[in-house]
Amino acid sequence: METNVGSIDQSVRTALGASAGGLSLAVLAGQVELPMIAAPVLGVIALVALFTAATKSCGVYSVLGVSTCPRDAR
Repeated sequence: METNVGSIDQSVRTALGASAGGLSLAVLAGQVELPMIAAPVLGVIALVALFTAATKSCGVYSVLGVSTCPRDAR
């Protein structure tokens, strides 16, 4: 896979993934009142965000030809 996620983008994805995962768990535990369908949706968002942050590669970016990674780091 081609690296196309820069360091700032990676940090945002990590924070988003951690937040979505925590919120998903809070919904499952009954601490946050959201519809129960929100828990798995937030869980999937968390997994995708954390996976793309860890691999520094985003499939959507590849399809669109976008990169937030500096040219010298690719």
